[in-house]
Amino acid sequence: MGPTAAPWFPAPAPEGRYRVEARVSGPGVATGRAKGRTIEFDTSRTGSDELPGPAELLILAFAACLLKNVDRFSLLLSFDYDGASVAIVAERQEAPPRFTTIRYELRVATTESEHRVELLHRNLRRFGTVYNTLAATCDVDGTIVAGPDATETFERAPVDALRSQMCC
Repeated sequence: MGPTAAPWFPAPAPEGRYRVEARVSGPGVATGRAKGRTIEFDTSRTGSDELPGPAELLILAFAACLLKNVDRFSLLLSFDYDGASVAIVAERQEAPPRFTTIRYELRVATTESEHRVELLHRNLRRFGTVYNTLAATCDVDGTIVAGPDATETFERAPVDALRSQMCC
């Protein structure tokens, strides 16, 4: 028998740094860890219908950035909201492979004024780490839809509308 592998736990990262670890866990599958949580993702050449690949994980990080900052700025701005959701469509080019365009529709259930909603949106665009990183390398643009029931009707329609804006 071979040596026993040590437990796989990333050491905490100092303030201002982020630490994750990932390893191949099977054919076409890898496992990543961050803050004690495990995420499986696709590493196959053909893609997976069940697991997200690196591109989806990056766009999911963008979604997490937007939603985290809605929560963050709701406290800093005393912005009252009951929920938020986001739909994102990213477009990539083949050579060299990279994202060229990212479009989002952020929906916030709130009774705040239009001016306050725009203030929130401006802060999201200005202070999001993942947002600014992606915006430095590709075209990032989005809209914010706000109202008391803004998140209740969030289905596939926003994604389809975003896709139609990205044509040609």
